[in-house]
Amino acid sequence: MAALRQRMLTWTRPRAPEVLPARLDRHRIYVLPTRSGLFFALLLAAMLLGGLNFNNNPALLLALLLAGAAQASLIAAHLQLSGVRVLAVAAEPVAAGGMLHLRIALDALDARRRRGLRIAHADTHVHTTLDAGGITVELPIPALHRGLLPVPRLTLSTVQPLGLARAWAYAWPAQALLVYPAPEPQPPPLPAARGSLGKAQPRRTGDEPHHLRDYRPGDAPRMVAWKPSARHAHLLVRDPEQEQGNELVLDWQLTAGLPYEHRIRRLARWVDDAERADRRYGLLLPAQAPIAPGRGPAHRHHCLRALALLPTEAHRG
Repeated sequence: MAALRQRMLTWTRPRAPEVLPARLDRHRIYVLPTRSGLFFALLLAAMLLGGLNFNNNPALLLALLLAGAAQASLIAAHLQLSGVRVLAVAAEPVAAGGMLHLRIALDALDARRRRGLRIAHADTHVHTTLDAGGITVELPIPALHRGLLPVPRLTLSTVQPLGLARAWAYAWPAQALLVYPAPEPQPPPLPAARGSLGKAQPRRTGDEPHHLRDYRPGDAPRMVAWKPSARHAHLLVRDPEQEQGNELVLDWQLTAGLPYEHRIRRLARWVDDAERADRRYGLLLPAQAPIAPGRGPAHRHHCLRALALLPTEAHRG
């Protein structure tokens, strides 16, 4: 069944990833009766046969009216999707093994409200109502492997208004989502800090007098050294320029002897640990320019992105 469904998808539109925004029109909307619709059709056939057999004009009239309503529901289901646009998709990176929350922005070319829209991929789906102003919905997608995850083919469907027919269409954004490496569950402690000559330096807390200076307007609250400030009765902050000797260098060579993917997972965990400890850290990876020491969400993303985009072991040169 899965193979047959996959073969049928090769004949549906779009047949390749497309650049957004994508508009759903009559060329890519498909309509078929639901199980309820098929049962309703059998019931109408029985009513028509009975009306003809017994020459019952009221029964024939009722059957024809119901058939007209069913036909109108096919058109109404088609119109629920017609004119809908998929504007953009995006997702915050997550570690491999987690769930990406794909944000999908939708709008419509007219002011009609679309009720009962269903957006689905594989076994996950979400229901929503689309108003004239547009809407953004979140669809969870499993992130199984690190690297760039192509956005899968999305199915937009509805069984409104009567549930007798299902109208559906596909959207296939030409976009990829970033998946970070899964961090090692129980890594060793962070490596020793390195000075400018690459020699290991003893770890310092940054609260020693020669690492502190007076507070200046604009300094981040996390840089305030609260204990020394309490002793001196005025605010003192850590001086990043004095902490350069305490910078971490997360070097690929520090993980020598581990399997390839395990080395990536350990470095990813060290990046998270250094960020949580508010340490400045850099990253050295093979065949890539060194990432200078820093800290903060943007620096963490830069490091984890570099680890995520490392070639797989099968594609290493």
